[in-house]
Amino acid sequence: MAKHAKHRHRAHPHPPPSGARSFWSGTITFGLVSVPVEFFPSHRSGASLRLLDRDGTPLARRYFCPKHRADVHPEHVVRGYELENGEYVLVRDEELEAIEPKKTREIDLRQFVQLSDISPAYYRRAYYLAPAGDTNKAYRLLAAAMQRSQRAGIATFVMRAKEYLVAILAERGILAAITLRFHDELRTPEDVGLPETSRAAARDTAAFRRAIERMWSERLSESDLEARTAGDLRALAEKKWRRGEDVVEAPAAAVAEEPVEDDADDEAAAAGPVDLLEAIRQSLKGGGRDAKASRQSAARRHREHPNVGDERTDERTKEELYREAQRLGVSGRSEMSKGQLVRAIEKRTRRK
Repeated sequence: MAKHAKHRHRAHPHPPPSGARSFWSGTITFGLVSVPVEFFPSHRSGASLRLLDRDGTPLARRYFCPKHRADVHPEHVVRGYELENGEYVLVRDEELEAIEPKKTREIDLRQFVQLSDISPAYYRRAYYLAPAGDTNKAYRLLAAAMQRSQRAGIATFVMRAKEYLVAILAERGILAAITLRFHDELRTPEDVGLPETSRAAARDTAAFRRAIERMWSERLSESDLEARTAGDLRALAEKKWRRGEDVVEAPAAAVAEEPVEDDADDEAAAAGPVDLLEAIRQSLKGGGRDAKASRQSAARRHREHPNVGDERTDERTKEELYREAQRLGVSGRSEMSKGQLVRAIEKRTRRK
């Protein structure tokens, strides 16, 4: 049941900002130029509601078999390719691994196009790219050239055993990456039953043009893009927290199972509530030495504590964890999140 907790025993619901962490690194290449970069999500997780039991325990997600009316253990879950007739062809982990794209950390730019040539329908998610390595000269030059030309570089690359199509572009002196949908993933207007378009007479559109001109803005304001509902939810939660109303604490022994990732492309948890753009600008001024020192420190911690069972302190990338899980024969690894891989590896290591 909800309870009125004493303020001196409760931490504020919004902890201090933490530093942003890169979740993937690679090298942009074209011609004889190589630009090492690190990926940072460009977005934060918004205000959200968790599903809890009445005593405050976060609910876990389970796989349920309706035929046997029982939960299915993750180790017994298999994947199947659905055919048009409703049948499934089972695909094993080793078969998936055999057809995985070749692992590489190169983002090979094959062509450059005008930004306006890329339809927004292709856009998936955006990321900031920070310079990596001992120098950032090539990074600065590439960003400046791309921004002046208003062009984007198109490439494919492999991240966590999955191939992505990406557009590399520059804005305010900083490189960014937008993952794109492949062409065969898009629906056409005909696919959704839209009628054929016809050319409208200029006189018929005059009133609409005048209305558009009256509402024209020289610049899109950030205030117009704020999530007002999320702000209202946050204000409501903080108000009730200050009053000690409906505040519940999860039992100490409760461990919530990590939710299934809806997209392997998303590693939003790697980003803390900090100004990433300013951090990248500072690294450009500093020549990249701080970033290198941070990575060396992380590597040293991993050598000293290779089997840490907490994804927040385990510095290995998900790709490295996947390879370790593959070596240990962990089943269901291709469907696991980073946290689940860390725990599965630790569990398998303890058995040995």
